[in-house]
Amino acid sequence: MLKRIFDFISAFIGLILVSPLLLVIAFLIKRSSKGPVFFRGVRVGEDRKEFRIFKFRTMVINAEKLGGPSTAADDPRLTKIGKFLRKYNLDELPQLINVLSGEMSIVGPRPEVPQEVDTFEENVRKIILSVRPGMTDLATLENIHEEEVLKGSENPHLTYQKLIKPKKLKLAMEYVNTRSFLLDLKIIFKTIKLAIF
Repeated sequence: MLKRIFDFISAFIGLILVSPLLLVIAFLIKRSSKGPVFFRGVRVGEDRKEFRIFKFRTMVINAEKLGGPSTAADDPRLTKIGKFLRKYNLDELPQLINVLSGEMSIVGPRPEVPQEVDTFEENVRKIILSVRPGMTDLATLENIHEEEVLKGSENPHLTYQKLIKPKKLKLAMEYVNTRSFLLDLKIIFKTIKLAIF
């Protein structure tokens, strides 16, 4: 209950504080390329409930038909403004809306697409999906710019599965098994520090 109250208040205040920035980003996206401002992909949340995530669109229209689910920093599907947004993780800010609605938390395992969740081992899936997914977690701190790791790869998704996914799942389970309000605060401050510097 404490976590949900914290999430709601943080998301509400956060949206108010960053609303001018959100409006500027929305304007730049619409001006730079055709298509919607937001990307509303399907993600799997707590108890395997699916929801549509809010992210600023960083790719061209129909990007999912032009390439795989993983995105490298040099992915040709990225728009000019999209590269900038991803570099500073600004494309993730609209997820405060998901937090406000209760679909996500500020801190929790990053939500995955249904196809990826289906590849998890049953015990791993059970642990990770026992909590709300979050905007940041221990795995985010490990690879806050994972698209840079995928840069130059001929098959970014295969590289993701080999180099990033195993550690990501391990850290996600570690978070669920050791989570606390104090740990959440540490992760939030470290994420902000890494994103800025």
